Amino acid sequence: MAQGRKPKPTAVKELEGNPGKRELNKNEPKPKKKAPACPKWLDDEAKKEWKRLSKQMEQMGILTEVDMTAFAGYCQAYARWKEAEEFISKHGAIVKTPSGYWQQVPQVAIAHKYLTIMKNFCQEFGLTPSSRSRISAENGTETEEDMMENLLSLGGDKPNV
Repeated sequence: MAQGRKPKPTAVKELEGNPGKRELNKNEPKPKKKAPACPKWLDDEAKKEWKRLSKQMEQMGILTEVDMTAFAGYCQAYARWKEAEEFISKHGAIVKTPSGYWQQVPQVAIAHKYLTIMKNFCQEFGLTPSSRSRISAENGTETEEDMMENLLSLGGDKPNV
C-alpha cells in the first residue's frame, strides 16, 4: 500500500493554479456536476443536512452524482454528532456514579468521533474555510464555449472525419 499524502484531484490542482507545477492527470474521470438524490435510508436529521447543503455544493461544482456515498457519510455523521451534542446539552458531560466518582458520559466521545469524521468529509469537499480558500471554483455552469473547448480537446491534434 502506498504511503504519504493522498493525491489532490486534478480539478482542485487546476483551481489552485497547480502550485507544484507537476504534470496534471489528463485522464482523470470528470463526473457531471449534479447533486445525487438523497438516500432514503439516511436518518431524518441527516436528510435535513443533505437538503441544506446539496444544492449549494452542486452550484459550487463540488458535488457530483458519484459523490453520494461520501456526502451521505458526512450527513449521517452530522446527524449522530448533533444527537450526541443535544444529549450533552440536556444531561451534562459528566455524571456522578453510584460509587461517588465523576465520570464522562459516552456521548462526549461519540460527539468527538463524529465531529472528526465530519471534519474529514468537509475537507474532502472543500467545506472548511482553509480548504475553500485554496480553491477558485467555477459557478457550476458550462458555457457553449466551454463545451466546444472540451469537445475539441477530446479529439487530440487531428479532427475525426
